[in-house]
Amino acid sequence: MKYPAAPRTDLVDVLHGVAVPDPFRRLESADDPETQAWVSAENRLCQSLLESPTRAEHAARLRELHRVSRMSVPAARGDRIFFTETDGTRGQAVLYRVEGSGPPSVLVDPNLLDKDGTTAITVFEPDGSGDRVAYGLSRNGSDVQELRVHDVASGRTLDDRLNWVKFASIAWNGDGFFYTRYPEPGSVPAGDEQYFCQVCYHRMGAPQSEDRRVYHRPDAPEVVFDVKVTSDGRHLVIGSFQGASDHAEVHVMDLGGGLESAVPQALVTGFSSGWHFIDGRDGRLYFRTDDHAPFGCIVRFDLSDGAHERDAREARTIVAESGDTIVDAAVANGRLLVSSLRHASSRLATWTLDGHDERIIALPEIGTINGLAAQWTDAQSFVAFTSFVTPPTIMACGREALEPIDRDSLPFDSSGFVTEQVWYPSKDGTQISMFLVSGRDQPSPSPILLTGYGGFNISLTPAFDPSDILWLEQGGTIAVANLRGGGEYGDAWHKAGMRAHKQNVFDDFIAAAEWLERSGRSAPGGIAIEGGSNGGLLVGACLVQRPDLFGAVICRVPVADMLRYHLFTVGRFWIPEYGSADDAGDFSVLLRYSPYHNIVDGTVYPPTLVMTADTDDRVAPGMAKKFAARLQEAAAAAAGPILLRVETRAGHGAGKSITKQVEEQADFHTFLSHYLTRTSVNEHTRR
Repeated sequence: MKYPAAPRTDLVDVLHGVAVPDPFRRLESADDPETQAWVSAENRLCQSLLESPTRAEHAARLRELHRVSRMSVPAARGDRIFFTETDGTRGQAVLYRVEGSGPPSVLVDPNLLDKDGTTAITVFEPDGSGDRVAYGLSRNGSDVQELRVHDVASGRTLDDRLNWVKFASIAWNGDGFFYTRYPEPGSVPAGDEQYFCQVCYHRMGAPQSEDRRVYHRPDAPEVVFDVKVTSDGRHLVIGSFQGASDHAEVHVMDLGGGLESAVPQALVTGFSSGWHFIDGRDGRLYFRTDDHAPFGCIVRFDLSDGAHERDAREARTIVAESGDTIVDAAVANGRLLVSSLRHASSRLATWTLDGHDERIIALPEIGTINGLAAQWTDAQSFVAFTSFVTPPTIMACGREALEPIDRDSLPFDSSGFVTEQVWYPSKDGTQISMFLVSGRDQPSPSPILLTGYGGFNISLTPAFDPSDILWLEQGGTIAVANLRGGGEYGDAWHKAGMRAHKQNVFDDFIAAAEWLERSGRSAPGGIAIEGGSNGGLLVGACLVQRPDLFGAVICRVPVADMLRYHLFTVGRFWIPEYGSADDAGDFSVLLRYSPYHNIVDGTVYPPTLVMTADTDDRVAPGMAKKFAARLQEAAAAAAGPILLRVETRAGHGAGKSITKQVEEQADFHTFLSHYLTRTSVNEHTRR
């Protein structure tokens, strides 16, 4: 196949005495005319190969599969519930309110804000009474948010507009709210607008220029803040996180005397453990932490006893560590509501505030609790629940079981699919768990779509994706591997797949494919791998390490250049996870597995689709472009094809309209239909 000629140079960097070629550096510049022309040519090539009756059929079925109700994690305020929901008929999810047993009413419909449906609600937070809701708007898939406020009684959006916000954290207090923001462009050196997070207080009706800066860390630009106010309104709790890490410091401000006199007091220092505030009242603050408890525990500080002046290890343990990984908690009607993972699927229980009288709440199936909605004194609490065949739905927490607040019909028969969990050994003998989803009477072997993530303490648990149903209906199997680097099995599991131990993640993923072949679940060459972001790094690294093992590869928004990732967007947030090439020790580790730098000329790479978006302001799209160009240059004549798909007016993934999702997924599945079976039957034998 003749690929478009990418702009190429003989650029070589010398890093720590090592010569490192970077021939496609120019592709990092989205404004370069030659880069733009090359991207256009790559998109035309991709479209020409995928456009077909098969793609039209896929797109039509995907539009049907997307027409299911999918709800966000709710927020409960008394008898009011707030949530976003999409039914697949509109581009973006709509913000709703349910009051008592009444029907949902629309509060904010972002689909009315632009004709292309690329403006999304990415965060929302009601005040304590549920009379006002602060919400964030993102345009074209950007992480940048504009905060607005909706008045529930009048049904109108107020004049308040807050800019320079990303990854917003919001906490109401009095006649305003605390929120996190970033510097105004021009107030810091160019490029630093992505850093130097601040905690500010906005008083309703006042211009943003009058907002009071409450807390910041000019000495630590990569620190990101999270803010919450205790249920009695007495204390502001500020969590300071090292970039994308869970490791945190905690400061508390006593608001009893007013914000003007409040001073941040250190409660936890050192960034040595994960700390997440749950709730507090009367000076008693509850946290979940992995401090000296890799699977997590729940502790309490009693501020009235001066505990804010003590070391964190003196906090009182309320719910002790067990073999389950604690992932979320809330206080509901005077009891602790605790969500945890057991073998990478959710478990729900309640405890007294002193850690007694454990009660298990049964879940409807193997699945995932995405979030909890509860208030200290509210009688009712809710969760967002999903599984591989259950769209995200809000369920009420009964005393013994969850009950959906609504039941919708589905455009597929969920009873026709079955989920099982298997275990397999990795290269070093570590046992890894993996979910397999297939038709109830699916014969083996079958085409397998294997996915993973393995990073940032993020757990890959059962979750609904309409495009998975299309794969299952076509006789395929979905495989989800719980790799080291994730959070499924506690902090030690995460640490075993980060920084110098990152190769464990790739070994775990490769071992999953080998086991699927060895067990007869897949024919040789019948496994496609896919992943996005850190998962894009995963499949990119495994592609270059074991090109013989996979029948097809789909690499989405990948972190593909491990020597330069930290120079773009918010890449410095990821240094605690990956390390940095600026450090000689980290450099040698990163160079060994960096996908872009380990492509070998003359290799028969399997068919590969690299996907990115031109406005991704989280993972720089230039990395995907460089990776695709180098693969095309190096691949042997019998390889491929190697295709690049660059989406327009879309970002890293959040806020992508239904229309764009359908188009992207139609290309995804058409690529697999065209090339996975062909590779399995013909090309694998030739290798």
